Amino acid sequence: MSVQVTNLEEKNMVQLTIEVSAEELEKALQSVYNRQKKDFSIPGFRKGKVPRYMIEKMYGPAVFYEDAVNDLIPGAYSDAVTESGQDVVSRPTIDVVQIEKGKPFIFTADVAVRPEVTLGKYAGVTVTKVDTAATEEEVMAQIDKERENNARIVSVEGRAIESGDTAVIDYEGFVDGVAFEGGKDENHSLEIGSGSFIPGFEDQLIGKNVGDEVEVNVTFPEEYHAPDLAGKDAVFQVKIHEVKTKELPELDDEFAQDVSEFDTVDEYKASVKTKVEERKAGDAKRAQQEEALQKIVEKSKMDIPAAMIDTQCENMINQFAQQMAQQGLSMEQYFQFSGSTMDQLKEQVRPDAESRIKNELVLDAIAKAENIEITDEDIDAELESMAAMYQMEAEQLKGYMGEEEKENMKLDLASRKALEFVTENMKPRAKAKTKAEKEE
Repeated sequence: MSVQVTNLEEKNMVQLTIEVSAEELEKALQSVYNRQKKDFSIPGFRKGKVPRYMIEKMYGPAVFYEDAVNDLIPGAYSDAVTESGQDVVSRPTIDVVQIEKGKPFIFTADVAVRPEVTLGKYAGVTVTKVDTAATEEEVMAQIDKERENNARIVSVEGRAIESGDTAVIDYEGFVDGVAFEGGKDENHSLEIGSGSFIPGFEDQLIGKNVGDEVEVNVTFPEEYHAPDLAGKDAVFQVKIHEVKTKELPELDDEFAQDVSEFDTVDEYKASVKTKVEERKAGDAKRAQQEEALQKIVEKSKMDIPAAMIDTQCENMINQFAQQMAQQGLSMEQYFQFSGSTMDQLKEQVRPDAESRIKNELVLDAIAKAENIEITDEDIDAELESMAAMYQMEAEQLKGYMGEEEKENMKLDLASRKALEFVTENMKPRAKAKTKAEKEE
């Protein structure tokens, strides 16, 4: 096999011209014949015993070409990338140049290669200073969430439904006077204000009482998941059986002991304050890192080929498809429910894909500029961390990893260390006050 590299007109795009020997092509053709000969039937020969030359004579010399090409290209392309020394960052666009028995098989692969980055200022980047002190309101909001989690549900008597109550109802929906499928239920518990029903439904129950029969008029959203109901007016006949509300526990020492390891409310509040401040500090650090990276990217220069962005878009969509599958949804169902298309989804993720590429390239360049090296100890520590996450032995996980996975891990760790370098050298400054803030 041989490979030639030609620079294409678009920056950071190259064409690999890959030549596979006639002998390798012949082996591939013979292999395809051996797999498929049982499928051919020609008068005068037993099925599965037809000589290859007879099949090629009957169906044409190209009868086995397509499958032979599919067998040859993956391995030949992979070897060619290694031999060429190119840092390929996109999926290839393949074009067959020559395929003929007795001659070398030649094909081209157009690919994007990793762009060079001219770094702007990356040490001492100014970022917005963030106040991470926890306010009394933030602490109480967190405590109130815990009280909500420990609330008792009790029946309400002697008053009408209020927002936040849970109404136990029977309901049946009608469109143009006809009941529709899925529009009926009995003894359904509906939290008023949760937004779990069609917009406007829950609001029309506020002020009603147990025993009331209510006519609720709503309009289905234009993008409702059931196309036959989308945008249509509907009437629901509702019967209210019971009203319930949450009864929050008192914020006292007993509550503190129930939900924490502390004996008093003051100790519990102090611990919540610490956790809120830790969370705010983590959020602030991430926001400052994003701000610093954005500024570094803006001051750096790089030419990103479209094929590299296309590949990143495909990777992101594949990840999204896996997430959908975990929820029991196929991409076809997602497109049906969302009313979007694959092309629209690609355009939607494209800005984020381009941003991710720029961040990655800049961090790689910083790692090189700062001579950041990943040691065997760094790899071992990362494997230990991953093994703990997956509840495996580190050596077992290591055994599953090939050289490519290890190299990718090194690149990822180098990027993380580069980000740590940027973080350690950031210069937080308070955001300048607006004119209105100064006048206050």
